[in-house]
Amino acid sequence: MSDADVYWHEHAVTRQEKETLNGNKGCVLWFTGLSASGKSTVANIVDQMLHKMGKHSFVLDGDNVRHGLNAGAAMLKEIHDEEFSKRFGLGFSAQDREENIRRVGAVAKLLTEAGLVALTAFISPYRIDRDRVRKLLPEGDFIEIFVDTPIEVCEQRDPKGLYKKARAGELKGFTGIDDPYEAPANPELVLEGGSKTPEQLAQEVIDCLKEKGKI
Repeated sequence: MSDADVYWHEHAVTRQEKETLNGNKGCVLWFTGLSASGKSTVANIVDQMLHKMGKHSFVLDGDNVRHGLNAGAAMLKEIHDEEFSKRFGLGFSAQDREENIRRVGAVAKLLTEAGLVALTAFISPYRIDRDRVRKLLPEGDFIEIFVDTPIEVCEQRDPKGLYKKARAGELKGFTGIDDPYEAPANPELVLEGGSKTPEQLAQEVIDCLKEKGKI
């Protein structure tokens, strides 16, 4: 069997029918920014606000996804054998991060086809990876949201102690310290994560969704 033998099956219930039932349009809200910039916090508040409005959404969080779909070798080894974990476990190299984002993008696309607002909270440091996800989706379905929080503020927050470890040389390849972060060139929305509250930022996202006719 080869790729030529794999076909796309159209669903009996269309995306439009699902969106009508859900009361919102499917789309991807792609939150990107440094670690501790506030991506997950804002995404979850937006998710709560949408739920209260009777809209249908789901959050794909970077850490949560790395507990399952994109688990690392050590985590997979607890469930499978060592060979399996080495073959399929994802680390934090540039290549593994690329595959991490590719998988998340594919899942997010499926969620939009179910008529959901998919909120993804990932550092996703490389523009090329984010642009690849954008190309997967119809025009207007990918909404890139740059949580623009100065690294000094992120380091002050440092809820996981990762910046401290990176500065001490205990953590290699950490975005913003010894690995680059490429800010979006033309994001649909920029959130000032260092000067506004998460609630204010979440409202800006809701306003953006309304302006684009997604809710």
